[in-house]
Amino acid sequence: MRRIISILLENEPGALARVVGLFAQRSYNIETLTVAPTEDESLSRMTITTTGPDRVIEQITKQLNKLIAVVKLVDLTEGAHIERELMLIKVKASGAQRAEIKRTADIFRGQIVDVTSNVYTIQLTGSTDKLEAFIDAIGENCILETVRTGVSGISRGEKTLSL
Repeated sequence: MRRIISILLENEPGALARVVGLFAQRSYNIETLTVAPTEDESLSRMTITTTGPDRVIEQITKQLNKLIAVVKLVDLTEGAHIERELMLIKVKASGAQRAEIKRTADIFRGQIVDVTSNVYTIQLTGSTDKLEAFIDAIGENCILETVRTGVSGISRGEKTLSL
């Protein structure tokens, strides 16, 4: 089962390496990883997407809580949450194909951020499922390059991950 774990950790050198090292030592897979400072300069927020049965996810959260740099963590997938990912995708767009790709980008609320005579670069944000659906819609034959940020997530409503 896919899980999104959001972590508040000390904003200090080596904190990221300790978290990633924990996953590597125990052969847990990280599908996506995003890290950025929070409104509190001493803390960073890390969002990890991983998969595994409930028993493995429980082990991961217990091990993460043992790390000194980890201040607090929450499994966002246990409750209502919002998740987004950014993707830049460069696609072949020539002749009649250009209009079809633009129409598909519009349907998915994508923005064409760069244009050449034969290539569009499109920016899309949304859930991982939405981005995968866009890739399926335009077909893998016309994709030249894809860059994705990884999932960022936040709980819905008044629930927060803070001190």
